Amino acid sequence: EELKAPLEEYVNKRYPGLVKVVRNQKREGLIRARIEGWKAATGQITGFFDAHVEFTAGWAEPVLSRIQENRRRVILPSIDNIKQDNFEVQRYENSAHGYSWELWCMYISPPKDWWDAGDPSLPIRTPAMIGCSFVVHRKFFGEIGLLDPGMDVYGGENIELGIKVWLCGGSMEVLPCSRVAHIERKKKPYNNNIGFYTKRNALRVAEVWMDDYKSHVYIAWNLPLENPGIDIGDVSERKALRKSLKCKNFQWYLDHVYPEMRRYNNTVAYGELRNNKAKDVCLDQGPQENHTAILYPCHGWGPQLARYTKEGFLHLGALGTTTLLPDTRCLVDNVKSRFPQLLDCEKVKSSLHKRWNFIQNGAILNKGTGRCLEVENRGMAGIDLILRSCTGQRWTIKNFIK
Repeated sequence: EELKAPLEEYVNKRYPGLVKVVRNQKREGLIRARIEGWKAATGQITGFFDAHVEFTAGWAEPVLSRIQENRRRVILPSIDNIKQDNFEVQRYENSAHGYSWELWCMYISPPKDWWDAGDPSLPIRTPAMIGCSFVVHRKFFGEIGLLDPGMDVYGGENIELGIKVWLCGGSMEVLPCSRVAHIERKKKPYNNNIGFYTKRNALRVAEVWMDDYKSHVYIAWNLPLENPGIDIGDVSERKALRKSLKCKNFQWYLDHVYPEMRRYNNTVAYGELRNNKAKDVCLDQGPQENHTAILYPCHGWGPQLARYTKEGFLHLGALGTTTLLPDTRCLVDNVKSRFPQLLDCEKVKSSLHKRWNFIQNGAILNKGTGRCLEVENRGMAGIDLILRSCTGQRWTIKNFIK
């Protein structure tokens, strides 16, 4: 109730003629609400901030200076943390903003050229943005199509804007000399189905902007490339926007803006792996510290995302993010154990021991040892995942790339 008449009275009394309160007729979610705010704004520069962001003295001047030099820059103040229990501000390290192939945003290390310059006050090139605070020239924001109004709630719009800005003639950067602080909610009061909306939004980004790399988003979410079962709505206007702006291709973006991003073009098949002798359990990475693959009731999330490659590697676990972090481990037959190991592929000396022959509805056979990946039913003791001489067991994986 305090956000209704009391808010109007407070604003009119405290900031007459300065602050506008814009109300939607129905709940629109963060993305479309920000678009409505842009429509109501009249100044040359438009800033977008979460309500739970606080500003430090002097945050605005560096931002405005960078946009004055080049109006095609989208500027992100550096984000510090406000502790929930005592409101103390915790300064974060200087970071760029990246994302995973699910299009979840995250902090990443600034690029090498920023470190090499040796000046911590310099702007940091960033592939995308966390999304809670950004500033942009109002006219430029309109020219590049604002945020995607076809997205729902939130999630993905921040990645789409980063990709779009870079591909279509602009740039995005974090300013260490401009700082704001953000307080994280302990409990988010969003719809319980927020995962569905972020997934749907991610697919819209993939279909419009990522060219052949859109497959990576489908792999990350463990969805088939065709008929994924999610209606992403009409993206024809967004594709037409990209064409009219004469934007670059996504390969250019990966090569020049986000070269740290891991690439998985060698994927042949992906998804849950099931054995014909135990169809209710799937291959699972298990506790990471054990370095041993296991069988676990199927749920289809990251720990059960198997990925078979052109080289014959069988990876298990959610897709990796950047080359600065460990990649998904792969299945290895180390000869000594009857249980399959999960190890860093690049560190396995014997290439054959990490290569497998596999066709859909067939055996999974190690090229180096000749042993097969199979299940062993031990009755009341459960089911084990083992390596042994082949007995004709068959495996199926959820998705194949044609």
